[in-house]
Amino acid sequence: MKISHIVALSSMLLLMPMTTSFAQETLTDPQIAHIAYSAGLIDIEAAKQALDKSKNKDVISFAQSMQKDHEAVNAQAMELVKKLKVTPEDNATSQALTKAGEAKREELAKLDGNQFDKAYIDNEVAFHKQVNTALEQQLIPSAKNAELKSFLETGLKLFQGHEQHAEHVAAGLK
Repeated sequence: MKISHIVALSSMLLLMPMTTSFAQETLTDPQIAHIAYSAGLIDIEAAKQALDKSKNKDVISFAQSMQKDHEAVNAQAMELVKKLKVTPEDNATSQALTKAGEAKREELAKLDGNQFDKAYIDNEVAFHKQVNTALEQQLIPSAKNAELKSFLETGLKLFQGHEQHAEHVAAGLK
């Protein structure tokens, strides 16, 4: 299983404010697939925003990494769902993620300079923490297909690395 498959799932969660939580329902594999793909799109858009607004080399490098990883993961996620003959299914969690991601981008759009950089990176740290918790406690346990479950487990490891990278960048912005 390619590591980039994991990036798609982490992407979906990156911009979700901590007040938005995953539904406590049991998710189906098609719903999990939709959540993962949606998260990838959200993080790609967040990275693009950071690349447009930031002048900080560490923030830019982080955003480039997020965009590259999540674009690759989303492409691999699409390959996986085609292989598994699964049609991703929209659901309350993916809708909440999308709405929260849009709201966060609007909030960040009003900031500039160091204020933007700090808010963007702080959100990346918080979102990755939330995504990792969701993966461990809900998405991985809910996945029925072994390949999807493996993809999510590999993603968790990658996303933990993203969280550490974001924390490192955040420490340099203080």
